[in-house]
Amino acid sequence: MSPVLTRVDLEPVIGLEIHAQLLTRTKIFCGCAARFGVPPNHDVCPVCLGMPGALPVLNGQAVDLAIAAALALGCTVHETSIFARKNYFYPDLPKGYQISQYERPLATGGTVEIASDDGTARRIHLTRIHMEEDAGKSVHEGFADSDRRTYVDYNRAGVPLIEIVSEPEMRTPTEAAHFFEAVRRLLVWIGANDGNMEEGSLRCDANVSVRPRGQAAFGTKVEVKNVNSFRYLQKALEYEIARQSDAVAHGERIVQETRLFDSALGRTFSMRSKEEAHDYRYFPEPDLPPVVVPDERRARVAAAMPELPDARRTRFVTAYRLPDYDAGVLTESRGLADYFEQVAAAAGNPKAASNWVMGEVLRVLKAKDAGIAEVGVTAEALGGLIRLVDGGTISTTVAKAVFEQMYGTGRDARAIVEEQGLAQVSDESALAALVGDLLAQHADTVAQYRAGRKQAFGFLVGEAMKASGGKADPKRLSQLLRTTLDAPAS
Repeated sequence: MSPVLTRVDLEPVIGLEIHAQLLTRTKIFCGCAARFGVPPNHDVCPVCLGMPGALPVLNGQAVDLAIAAALALGCTVHETSIFARKNYFYPDLPKGYQISQYERPLATGGTVEIASDDGTARRIHLTRIHMEEDAGKSVHEGFADSDRRTYVDYNRAGVPLIEIVSEPEMRTPTEAAHFFEAVRRLLVWIGANDGNMEEGSLRCDANVSVRPRGQAAFGTKVEVKNVNSFRYLQKALEYEIARQSDAVAHGERIVQETRLFDSALGRTFSMRSKEEAHDYRYFPEPDLPPVVVPDERRARVAAAMPELPDARRTRFVTAYRLPDYDAGVLTESRGLADYFEQVAAAAGNPKAASNWVMGEVLRVLKAKDAGIAEVGVTAEALGGLIRLVDGGTISTTVAKAVFEQMYGTGRDARAIVEEQGLAQVSDESALAALVGDLLAQHADTVAQYRAGRKQAFGFLVGEAMKASGGKADPKRLSQLLRTTLDAPAS
């Protein structure tokens, strides 16, 4: 008789299959547009509708983007790969089969580095990357007769995809979410995918099972289909692991099946029994020749790729002498990294540029729910503002107020400073007069300072800066104030 197991005795095993739409103008096997938001069944033709006699022609740009993704993920791109027919019947699959790759995929191997739950770095290995076409979309709601009928939109049929399959090496829902995030970031960085999960251009299937901790053999896996957000992936896996663990702990048998995640209820539910590979009756696609990727093509794609995030982060640390944290934040997206480098070049001060981009720029973008492509201050203009601070023309406090006026208006920092008389006061006589007035107004605080209550100094500095409207040179003001306070009473 098997021992009774508890959740603590069980270990989750998780693998992901990420489906990423390639950023091509047209579909993978025909000239129809691959775009989102057009009326149903607008971008279709005999090829993507599977009409008799219509023959597919491979989109070369899709192949190049797939190669780029494979290279970025450290995969081995094979010289020859073969398309296959994956046979199954579903209303959104007009041909009755999907053109995919099976026995001979485009690429194998590769790794993705993620942060594990304890914060340490882990490398998750990839099994394969293969190309395939997307299916159409079944629409189950939104019509007057949706309770009786399902409608089908074939606009997505034939949209080019790559499927990135991981090894089952993740052990927590958090690790799976980190893996999905890392893959998305890299695909968007190299321009292979737009990362728009709401529009369906990036989604994943999660394969999850539980087994007694320390056991080598896998348990019965369940597939959670078509998850399109990091948070939903984590929630779906948390629910599914708990469901399977409870079932095993009570001696129940896990059924191999495909389930869907209901985000409103926070639970998965059964969709259908899970097929095995032989159920799809794969065989080579007779209407397409093998995909041949010679060394020259692989080299051309590699040469056209941008500097990858890890290499750029390392360069930011070495070339600009930025802390690791700064370099990590600034390379979260390629656009942000580009903007920082442009600001640093315009300012001539990489660390100040990093502080401003990570501080004021990201703060405003977050408040406006905008991306770096929509930033309202050019890199050259922000660099000019930083130069005013570094040159002593304005203080950092005033610069932040100037930045607010620059954002979205196109106004120049120096013009704003001159127009509003915001230049920093550094004249000794003017500062001395300001300090004299301040000490006369706050005689009690001065007495406290001179009696040994040194924290009163910070209050006096703040009041002095306030009295100057933020225009006093804070360094010179502090020096003059301390000299005056520490001078022997006359």
